[in-house]
Amino acid sequence: MGSSSTTLRRLKLGKLKIVRRRLLQHYEHQPFISLLAGLYSCRWKRYQRQKTEPGQCCCKWKESVFFFLLVAAFCLSLVFLYFWGEAKNDYNDFDWYSYRGLGYWFLWSLLILVVVAVLFTYIAMLVVLAVCLLSEGQQLYLHWSHKGGMLFILIFVIGALAVLSNLWGEEWAAVRLSFHVTAPYLHLGSLVVMTLLAWPVALYFVRMNTKLSQLVILSPYIAVLLVLYFLPLGMYSPCIREKGTLGAKPLLIGHRGSPTFAPENTKMSFEKTIEYEGDGLETDVTISYDGVPFLMHDSTLKRTTNVEDVFPNFTNLNAALLPWDMLENLNAGTWFMQKPPFSYMESLSDEDRQTSMNQSIYKLIDYLRLADRANKTVIFDLYRPPQDHPYRDTWINRTLDVISEAAIDPKLVLWLSNDMRAVVQALHPGFQQTLGFKASIEELVSNHIVKLNLPYSEMSQEDISAYAAANITTNLYVISEPWLFSLAWCSGAYSVTTNSVHALKKMGAPMFLMTPTQYNLMWILTDTVSALLITLIFVLHWWRERGFSCCPESNEVPDSGLYNTFKTEMDMSISEESYGRSLPTTPSARPNAENMGSGEIA
Repeated sequence: MGSSSTTLRRLKLGKLKIVRRRLLQHYEHQPFISLLAGLYSCRWKRYQRQKTEPGQCCCKWKESVFFFLLVAAFCLSLVFLYFWGEAKNDYNDFDWYSYRGLGYWFLWSLLILVVVAVLFTYIAMLVVLAVCLLSEGQQLYLHWSHKGGMLFILIFVIGALAVLSNLWGEEWAAVRLSFHVTAPYLHLGSLVVMTLLAWPVALYFVRMNTKLSQLVILSPYIAVLLVLYFLPLGMYSPCIREKGTLGAKPLLIGHRGSPTFAPENTKMSFEKTIEYEGDGLETDVTISYDGVPFLMHDSTLKRTTNVEDVFPNFTNLNAALLPWDMLENLNAGTWFMQKPPFSYMESLSDEDRQTSMNQSIYKLIDYLRLADRANKTVIFDLYRPPQDHPYRDTWINRTLDVISEAAIDPKLVLWLSNDMRAVVQALHPGFQQTLGFKASIEELVSNHIVKLNLPYSEMSQEDISAYAAANITTNLYVISEPWLFSLAWCSGAYSVTTNSVHALKKMGAPMFLMTPTQYNLMWILTDTVSALLITLIFVLHWWRERGFSCCPESNEVPDSGLYNTFKTEMDMSISEESYGRSLPTTPSARPNAENMGSGEIA
């Protein structure tokens, strides 16, 4: 009797300990799960939720459809956010195109960036909540308000990507180029995400009762994982190179001067480029009605002068149709403070603010003399005057006359215009003949071309190297973002045209530069750690779901009959306790058959 009584007391004590431990394990995450379910499903009470049982899917088929739509919305919004983030280099171009179409200036690029960031944050939060609920074995039920928001984001992103691809499809080139520098880090981030997803995937894989359902869950995950593991074999980046093989830092040519510090194409703008030790000056040249070449990018004066206030009847008139005595009376700086051209403007001192608001239209001859004094190269787009202009057919000759009058060192002039090139070469053999598009090396050599001026979207390390071997240098435009400048540097570009001379001048080395050994080490180490963690997660779930214990409470084995009796009572106690805790707290609420099946309030 004594032995039986002792065994009975031990079993009762063990029963209480086990019940307490299991109840604590059952309830210790309830506030966390309630928060997740409340935010995702607006189901804040336990009796409103339903937990998946072994062999069950994560949700009903309708909710499965919404879950896949949620994942699709997340992926597309991520693509859009990445696309728009990499397009930052060209925000000014986008805003300028919008200005041409709408007729007024607004930083649409910044507005789109904010909207996309907010929408992505919202959809990413829903995805994280869903994954956390799946990791806790909870069935998914997306609230109708979130379903509406998710569908809105899905439609918005698809529509925006379609419109941008149609109107601004060349911007995908920036995305393609960005992979040359960001791919190793995107690969690292993707493996981190896949490793975290191993937790819910392993949970449902282990709980499935049939081989087919396990295969459906595991196959896509393993396929994506294998692609990521071996993806670096197909990656290419000019910035992954051996030490000592990096070329010289590209020269910096100020695009219309320094347009983030001063009004574009003004004396102040070019002086800022010289102050920040830029290597060259870029501008746009047109010719007034009475034959004075001056600097102006737009066809009209509306955006960058006060013509609307001074000569309202000529607001939308082509700038080349006005005489110089009218043009020189316009203010070319007040707009800069009223309608900032960039979403990222540099801070100006009070003196610079005052100076910027007192700028006038700059003449070509003054621009050339400034460059000659500072020993800076010059390159300019030369716009042919419109029909019925007195210099419509002699615009090249008139420009050459002004260059001669300015007495600039011919070696500083990068002659870009392809019109009458043979005549220009004969009259001014000292000019650096520059072409604005790619051609064969034989053709370039025969035409005495010594430099190519190409959009950065045509960047190619192979082409740049081939041209350099024939003593033909390459200038890429317009490059303002550090990552894009780093790629141009690694690709061997001789110079770049930029809006950010001051920022790029400070860079001592390309971003993302690494040796092949460093890259291989990062790749192999990341893959290895990921594979080990994923294997560990799957083993852990297999161990837990089969009820194995690594830390038994006691080494003593009680009488099997008494133990089985108390084990049955213990399980009943746990079930009753769990059921009681799951009932509504209000007296009027009663469970019914529908509630018991669906987990919702009647």
